[in-house]
Amino acid sequence: MRFRLEQSFDAPIDAIALAFTEPDLYSALGSLPHLGRPQVLSRTENGDVVNLQIRYQFTGDLSPAARKVVDPARLSWVEHSTHDLTRHQVDFTLAPDNYGNLLRASGRYSFEPGGPGRTRRLAEGEVAVRVPLVGRSVETAIVSGLREHLAEEVAVVERYLAG
Repeated sequence: MRFRLEQSFDAPIDAIALAFTEPDLYSALGSLPHLGRPQVLSRTENGDVVNLQIRYQFTGDLSPAARKVVDPARLSWVEHSTHDLTRHQVDFTLAPDNYGNLLRASGRYSFEPGGPGRTRRLAEGEVAVRVPLVGRSVETAIVSGLREHLAEEVAVVERYLAG
């Protein structure tokens, strides 16, 4: 399932792009629903490129049919992301902790000016769940949870930047 999601932040592009490379931001995001508390596993810098590995746990709802095949408690993954602070882009892939042969996801975040002192972040990617009969409902649940998480994280990011 392809997805395209957008956020708008009341902060400059460089501040927003840099914030998403900081472990403290992910601690602040831990109170949001649907994706659980992010756990920053590693962070490395090489000039204007920052690599992160962050573990997430899906905490949204799955349909009863999907729960027969996928245990929501085991639906976790590590996001491997490369943040290019010069290009204002983040490429990411997800590596499932479980169900490695059933779940695949990757994409890109792009940061763009969204008006004076504002930033627009566009998330585009694809999530694929290879489970007969229920794969599409699991994909829909994951994207729905991501959509809600991204909508709710705007206020957290803005508070984080405000100090």
